[in-house]
Amino acid sequence: MQLESLVSKFKLKDVRAFEELYNMYRDSMHGVIYNIVRDHNIAEELMQDVFIKAWNNADSYSAEKGRFFTWILNIARNTAIDKTRSKAFKNSKKNLDAEYFVDILQHGDSLDEQTDAIGIKKFVSQLAKKCIEVIELLYFKGYTQKEASETLDMPIGTIKTRNRNCIKELRTIVLE
Repeated sequence: MQLESLVSKFKLKDVRAFEELYNMYRDSMHGVIYNIVRDHNIAEELMQDVFIKAWNNADSYSAEKGRFFTWILNIARNTAIDKTRSKAFKNSKKNLDAEYFVDILQHGDSLDEQTDAIGIKKFVSQLAKKCIEVIELLYFKGYTQKEASETLDMPIGTIKTRNRNCIKELRTIVLE
């Protein structure tokens, strides 16, 4: 079936069209969601939620406003972001493993890509105690800056400045 025909039938609640669109886009949607939530099980669950939302709101799709893929991609992205903002998700991520921490540093702060999890802990331990506290809360335990501020009883501005300075110091140690 042509995409336009599939989408038209999808909007009319045709189950076969739903199945075909699901098969066409599930890998792409899973990838987008996984890149946000970083958990395959949660990504799989959210991907199914995305297609159910699309099914239930199919009449809101308009080809004049954009492609179907873009429309469903936005649903996927928003669903994943909503999940990461949920309290349950935040609580489940407070004890992140070192592999996740390395990924944050490599992709978010452009640290040396050859650094492994064991190496990161070694480098972090070389920092001052005040840096270790902030980095541990923000990166290893997944606290927000506001939560770290409350936990350490410091102004949020101090947490932000300390985080920035400590990451800069960590970068220097790693690159030596």
